[in-house]
Amino acid sequence: MDIEVARTFLAISSAGSFVRAAEQLHLTQTAVTARIKSLEEQLGRSLFVRNKAGAKLTPAGQEFIKYATSLVQIWERARQQVALPPGRRAIASVGGELSLWNPLLLNWLVCIRKQSPDIAIRSQVDIPERLLDKVQTGILDVALIYEPQKRPGLKTRLLMEEKLIAVSTDRDCTEVGNAGYIYIDWGPQFSSHHDHAFPHLRDTDMHVGLGPLALRYILTMGGSGYFRARAAKPYLERERLFRVAGAPEHTYSVYLVISDHADEEVIDIVYDSLKTAASIEYEDWA
Repeated sequence: MDIEVARTFLAISSAGSFVRAAEQLHLTQTAVTARIKSLEEQLGRSLFVRNKAGAKLTPAGQEFIKYATSLVQIWERARQQVALPPGRRAIASVGGELSLWNPLLLNWLVCIRKQSPDIAIRSQVDIPERLLDKVQTGILDVALIYEPQKRPGLKTRLLMEEKLIAVSTDRDCTEVGNAGYIYIDWGPQFSSHHDHAFPHLRDTDMHVGLGPLALRYILTMGGSGYFRARAAKPYLERERLFRVAGAPEHTYSVYLVISDHADEEVIDIVYDSLKTAASIEYEDWA
């Protein structure tokens, strides 16, 4: 079976739609449909039930997921090992959400190079959905994600406990919502807690989907909002930011998402270096 056909099947099962899968794969919907039709003919079973809502896996499709995942992962692992640079014994491929690149992924690059100089490194930054797709298909060994979705063939491991804290550029700010408040989208769990604690802030006039962007904004223009404690710490120490007294904290933990078929030796190396990186403050590498 063509590996690209297996990729197409996994893309549809993840997206829940032939149309969305075609967009992700940069293919026409006709090409996607043709690939699945060919696959179903080879297997002698229907893999999807299509309706107005999209595409749902049949029992045969649900059974085939683990085999399609294994096929693609084995191919990706073989492709990477064949391309292994001289003098390197393995490749570690790690991706993370954009808000995690500084300081965590930056620190990790330094740590793994120091601790395991014979490991080749591949690092990517992307949105959570695409990171999960890449782990599921073997392109990445590990993805660092705040609120990982459960998917077949993937497992999670807690890396670090993070906190979201309310800070302001105004030293005298005493209430969340004062001083040019910005709502940052930290995901569904934060949104639920935030709406419960501050129902009057649901309609704030500035929403930002990326923490580092919002942080740069308030440092330039002034304002307040919820930010990762580690990201805010250096600015708190320099008194460019100030804690909002009495404001509740929110848990925002970082998880490793790993394939069930991942190379355990590589995963252990990555995990150990990430644990070291998570314990290092950003200024240490300045």
